[in-house]
Amino acid sequence: VGTMAAMGPLPAMGALPPLPTLGVPGVPELKPRTRYEAMRLGPGWSHSCHAVVYAPNPGTLFGRIPLRYAVLMQMRFDGLLGFPGGFVDRRYWSLEDGLNRVLGLGLGCVRLTEADYLCSHLTEGPHRVVAHFYARQLTLEELHTIEISAVHSRDHGMEVMGMVRVPLYTQKDRMGGLPNFLANSFVGTAKFQLLFALKILNMVPEEKLAEAVAATQRPKKGAIDHAGGAG
Repeated sequence: VGTMAAMGPLPAMGALPPLPTLGVPGVPELKPRTRYEAMRLGPGWSHSCHAVVYAPNPGTLFGRIPLRYAVLMQMRFDGLLGFPGGFVDRRYWSLEDGLNRVLGLGLGCVRLTEADYLCSHLTEGPHRVVAHFYARQLTLEELHTIEISAVHSRDHGMEVMGMVRVPLYTQKDRMGGLPNFLANSFVGTAKFQLLFALKILNMVPEEKLAEAVAATQRPKKGAIDHAGGAG
């Protein structure tokens, strides 16, 4: 995908490979764009860059539930979950330079390059934003170092309230783990980007993602019991 960022005429559409889509029932698709196409959008578009860092995790929960991967997100100042990153002013910064500048404020010890670019998606509404997403696989030790470094970053306790790991398993009650995590509130495209990364990077099988999303759309038993008692 990075080769599409090179200047020059856009190849015929028939020559481009199909762009990956999320394809998870119950999750609205965002409009995918190649990096090449996204960088040629007009001045009416803003560019945001965010990144997921993750590591294979051979551990188990309670000695029996495979953890699979450690995936980092952060709790923001507004109580919403999101990925490290932010808006990049294309007048002054390249995508990667702008992203690394923001990452330095929130994480402190990781730098991404164009080789880490994963995808771009358009969001249209009150604000026209093209969301660029990056992914970097680390070792579990390197990821833990980032978690420690984040506590000492400039934005910790201010714009960033703390790092969290995403639970990638589903417990026997079909809500514990990933389904409950997905029921949280996410900022902007963060929930879509999380599901997209889990699928494209083969961290969670597509059918398991669909089950987790479907579980969040069912009324919780506690809410049903409460409603029955009120009735």
